[in-house]
Amino acid sequence: MDFQKQKILIVDDEKGLRLGTKRLLEKEGFEVVAAENGTEGIALGTSTEFDAAIIDMKMPDFDGITVLKEIIKKYPNTVCFIATAYASYDTAIESARVGAFSYIPKPFSPEELLLQITKGLEKRELNIQKEQWRKEREERLLEVAYEKTRLNTIINSISDGVLVINKSGEAVLYNPAVLKFLVLKSIAIEEYIIDKLPEKLAEQVNQFLNSAELLKRSLTVQLQMKSDNDLFVEATTSPVPAPDGSLAGVAIVIKNITELKKIEFLKSQFVSMVSHELKAPIAAVYGFLKLISDKSMHLTPDKQDEFIDRSIVRLDSLLKMVNDLLDISRMEMKTIQREIKELNLLDIIKNIMELFQLEIKKKNIEIKIDSLGSVPPLSGDQDEITRLFTNLISNGIKYNKQNGSLLIKIEKIDDYIVTEIKDSGIGMKPVEKNKLFLEFYRVKNEFTKDISGTGLGLSIVKRIIDSYAGKIEVNSEFGMGTAFRVFLPVMKIVQENNKKTLTNMQLA
Repeated sequence: MDFQKQKILIVDDEKGLRLGTKRLLEKEGFEVVAAENGTEGIALGTSTEFDAAIIDMKMPDFDGITVLKEIIKKYPNTVCFIATAYASYDTAIESARVGAFSYIPKPFSPEELLLQITKGLEKRELNIQKEQWRKEREERLLEVAYEKTRLNTIINSISDGVLVINKSGEAVLYNPAVLKFLVLKSIAIEEYIIDKLPEKLAEQVNQFLNSAELLKRSLTVQLQMKSDNDLFVEATTSPVPAPDGSLAGVAIVIKNITELKKIEFLKSQFVSMVSHELKAPIAAVYGFLKLISDKSMHLTPDKQDEFIDRSIVRLDSLLKMVNDLLDISRMEMKTIQREIKELNLLDIIKNIMELFQLEIKKKNIEIKIDSLGSVPPLSGDQDEITRLFTNLISNGIKYNKQNGSLLIKIEKIDDYIVTEIKDSGIGMKPVEKNKLFLEFYRVKNEFTKDISGTGLGLSIVKRIIDSYAGKIEVNSEFGMGTAFRVFLPVMKIVQENNKKTLTNMQLA
C-alpha cells in the first residue's frame, strides 16, 4: 500500500491532540490536513476527497456525526473514524448507521491509531475496487451476463453473503461469505440446499417457493448462528422473477450484525442490572415500614427505632447509587459543566484524608503521603479530581486490613502526573481484576461480605480519567493488597473563543 499518496483529515478542537496526531501520521508517510472545528472540517472534507478522516465527536460548533454525514454525502469512499472519550451505545449505533468505519476511543496509543487507519484504508481499497467492478458491469452488461467467471468474481468480492436458490430448492449461485455466515462447510451447485438452512430461514424461503402467486415483497429474519453472541446475521430473502412473470427462484442476502447485537445486549444488560440493584434497597425499606405500621406486631420503641435506622441506611445507599448513575449519564452525554483551574494535587489528597480520619483510626491504618520531586499544578475541575481520588482512597481504607498501611505517592513521569495509591488490604484475584471497572461489579468473597458499596465508584473513576485523556493501572495480589496508578496528562489552560479549554500535551 502506497502511504505516500494517501491523504488524511483530522478534525479536533483539542489543539495538542490535533497537532500531535498530525505529526505522528506525517512521520508514517501520510499527507495530513488538520481542522480545529466542525465548520472547518466540513469545508475541507467536502472540497477535496481524503482517503480517511479522524473526527472528534464533541466540538463547540458541530458534533462529529454532523461532520461525518457531510463528508460521506460528498465522498462516500472516505473512511471516517469517530474519536471520543465519551463513547455510548446510542452514538455507536448512530455513527455506524451513517457510515463511520469505527470508533477510536480517547486516549489512544500510536499503535492503536495506526492499526485502525490501516484497516480502514484496506476497506477503502476494497470499496473502490467494488465500485470499479460495478461500473464495469454496467458498461459491459451483456458480457457479464454471458461470462460466468466474471459474474463469480463480482459475487465473491461482496462482503455480504449471497445465495441464489431456484424454484426446485437447489443452489445455483453463492459466494464464500455464505459459508461463513451460515456456518456451512460446503455447498454444491444444483444441491438441494433448503435442508441445510437454519429453520427460520428455510421457512422464509418456502413461503416464496410454495406460494401460488409471485410474492413481490422481501422477507427478513435475524439469526444467532453461534453461541455466546459470537455471530448474529440478518438474512433478507427476495423473489427472482422469470421473464414470463413467474417465480424463477429466490435470492438471499446475509449481513453480519454481530456488533450491533452486542451493543443491544450490553444496553439491555445495563438496564437489567440497574433494575436489580434498585429493587433490593426499595424492598428492604418497604418491608421495614410494613412491620412498623403493622399494629399487630406490637413492636417496642427500640425495635421501631432500629427498623427506622436500618431504613435510613438503605435509603442512603439508594440515594448514592442514583447520584452515581446520574453522574455516569452526564459523563456519557457530556453535560457536566467544568470549571477548569490549576489544582494542587497534594493539597486535594490531604483534604480527602481528613474526611476519613474516623475510619483510619478505627482500623489503625498507617498513612504515608510522598510528593517526589517537582510536581507541576494539575489543570482540571476540582470537584471531578476530588471525586476521583476520594473513591480510590475510600477503597484503600474500606478494603484494608486492621493495622494495615496506605501509601500515596505523587510524581511527574514524562508528560504525566502519576499518583499511586497502594494499600495492604485483601487484594484481588486475576478474574476479579479484569472486571474491576464494570458498572455494579463488586468483589465478593469472605472478606467483602460486610463492606457496603454501589459498585459504581471505580466505573466513575475510569470515566473521569478517560475524560482527561489519562489512564489507570492496577496491580493486585489476593491477600497482599492493591495498588492503583493514575496517570493524568500534564495539561495547560488556553484561551479560545473567550472560553477556557484543556489542551492535551501528551502528543504535543
